[in-house]
Amino acid sequence: MSGLTAPKGTFDVLPPESERFLAVRETLTAPLRRAGYGYVETPVFEHTEVFSRGVGESTDVVTKEMYTFDDRGGRSLTLRPELTAGLMRAFIEHRLHTGALPVKLWTIGSAFRYERPQAGRYRHFTQVDMEALGVDDPALDAEVVALGVQGFRDLGLTDFELLLTSLGDATCRPQYREQLVAYLDKLDLDEETRRRAEINPLRVLDDKRPEVQAQLDEAPLMVDHLSDSTRAHYDAVRQHLADLGVTWTEAPRLVRGLDYYTKTTFEFVHNGLGAQSAIGGGGRYDGLSAALGGPDVSGIGYAVGVDRTLLAVQAEGLHIGAAAGVQAFVVPLGEEARRLAVRLVGQLRQAGVAADTVYGGRGLKGAMKAADRSGASHVVVIGERDLAEGVGQLKDMRTGEQHPVPVGELFERVRASVGE
Repeated sequence: MSGLTAPKGTFDVLPPESERFLAVRETLTAPLRRAGYGYVETPVFEHTEVFSRGVGESTDVVTKEMYTFDDRGGRSLTLRPELTAGLMRAFIEHRLHTGALPVKLWTIGSAFRYERPQAGRYRHFTQVDMEALGVDDPALDAEVVALGVQGFRDLGLTDFELLLTSLGDATCRPQYREQLVAYLDKLDLDEETRRRAEINPLRVLDDKRPEVQAQLDEAPLMVDHLSDSTRAHYDAVRQHLADLGVTWTEAPRLVRGLDYYTKTTFEFVHNGLGAQSAIGGGGRYDGLSAALGGPDVSGIGYAVGVDRTLLAVQAEGLHIGAAAGVQAFVVPLGEEARRLAVRLVGQLRQAGVAADTVYGGRGLKGAMKAADRSGASHVVVIGERDLAEGVGQLKDMRTGEQHPVPVGELFERVRASVGE
């Protein structure tokens, strides 16, 4: 089928690069499994209101970036633009809050946003997402942040930074909002920005345009208007992070791109990625469950971009996820040898040895080239003359040494040799 290509802004992950992709995925999720987080899988599409109510009506994600369509039953469905809201929907639907708290969950998968593709920003991307639900405890906030940091450290990344702030809560945000709105009213803003300021004034602080940023120097900051209880919460989070050996940068203007955050809010940025420097982020969202029609329980979590993190790994020149190779490679010459090769490879694989052979009836030269390319440490060559003598030639590719081994002993000898 000529002419078919992946849709604009999407990409394919192919070998050998996919080994690095898998290694990033595994390394980011291992700390979560060690900390008792359970794996969840939710649908790639949800009812549209899960995101319009869960992510927030004023966000660019909801107003401009969602892939929304009507199914054949006339229901409005949306490809997930992020993973938290769907996870929260599952938490509510299956009444997970009635069990032991906190409920600790993680998931991984594709998300989809309609935006202008650029380096590090695509229309389909993969995220690792984790949530700790049902308990409002600063120590839990610190655990969540530290698990994100651990994943990056385990990859060997050093040039990343944790940005941290508190976005207050229902007790102190309304007064702060009034002050911010009063400040924004005096500024020279375009119509669309004014509209955004009416729905969620915090979003204006996040506006990247220089002409807007230039006017925000004296803007009031949430972190200066925290209530006593939210300040105590933030102080405790920072104390726990310090105890965990996690360093951070105070970022009082940090606003995440989703509306549901309260209190602890954070972002992971990498200095080697240019404009799209964020590799992950999250925070506490104590109103999200109630906004989706569930119980009024607290939650905190983060999402990390696997694709962006892989770019960070490459920017630092780190070598992870060596190409998937095989340990043993069998080269048969002739029909009778082929039957033996197929059987031997099958036995080795069942025993947990990565093994392969050639297909398509290649000659000795082509077969040895394939063996070499496979990266195998040991190669078995079975020629017709060898078979007549009841042996196969076992070659150690690292030393070049080669020995005849009786056919009946080949399986055990190869298995023992690759383990050395």
